[in-house]
Amino acid sequence: MSLDPALRSRIETLLQSNRVVLFMKGAPNAPQCGFSAKAAGALNALLPQGYAHVDVLADADLREGIKVYGEWPTIPQLYVDGQLVGGSDIVEQMAASGELHGLLGLPAPDRSPPRLSITPAAAKMLRDAVANAGEGYAVQLEVDPRYNVRLQLAPVDAAAIAVEVDGVRVQTDWMHARRADGVSIDWADDERGRGLVIVNPNAPPAVQPLTPAQARERVAAGSLRLVDVRPAEERALAQAGVAFDTFDAGTATLEALPKDTALAFLCHHGGRSAQAAEHFRQLGFGEVYNVVGGIDAWADIEPGIAKY
Repeated sequence: MSLDPALRSRIETLLQSNRVVLFMKGAPNAPQCGFSAKAAGALNALLPQGYAHVDVLADADLREGIKVYGEWPTIPQLYVDGQLVGGSDIVEQMAASGELHGLLGLPAPDRSPPRLSITPAAAKMLRDAVANAGEGYAVQLEVDPRYNVRLQLAPVDAAAIAVEVDGVRVQTDWMHARRADGVSIDWADDERGRGLVIVNPNAPPAVQPLTPAQARERVAAGSLRLVDVRPAEERALAQAGVAFDTFDAGTATLEALPKDTALAFLCHHGGRSAQAAEHFRQLGFGEVYNVVGGIDAWADIEPGIAKY
């Protein structure tokens, strides 16, 4: 199958303009298939500052054209310096071996095992689970970019980064190992419920409540950025008499702020702002607040603000 010259030119211009290009389904932060998610996950870990990507679901011509261009029949496809690297499996294999790091000019991955703490009760439960699964199984540990921990049983992988704690083999890979440093695993059968209790000290601190008075004082002092998540037409009904940011132009600018920026979120009563605050906490911001009671409570401390 021949490639339309205009489409070939589009692809070549894209590859010449960007050192790293991932043709995928969806976007790096919202992949639309498992294979694209795996490839994007490896690149996200290696290139947190970002890289060029093309959502082939949004461009049918490019979706078919890139398959012809690289003589590679599936998506995703990774190109570096204009050359096809491969699809999801190859990207994962190269990332695990460190070859992809070298190709991108990055240091070799840190393959030292994570430091884990497993209580005797949790170790017994995990040993029993592995034994029930049959020979050749281990506990697979994954920690996503938002520091949520997942444990599951998986076949023993001799190439994995592994640590043994109290007779339990826990295995992971370079992407998850550093995010797992210091994780503690306990077994509970009390008021917390019955099951594993996993604590990851690397996770960003929980969203904290902040009163309107505290928020106003800190904004005035310059130690806090206030974000009003309500749409413009709702803010026109009532708004705080201090400087604030909005989501009118999207969230990208705020998401790009340094992760030590103190952020407080405000809405009508506190529900929508709580969701926004949690989103930014999961992005890695270490000091995130929700203004309790929203603009409705703010009206109690600032005359002239209408309640609606």
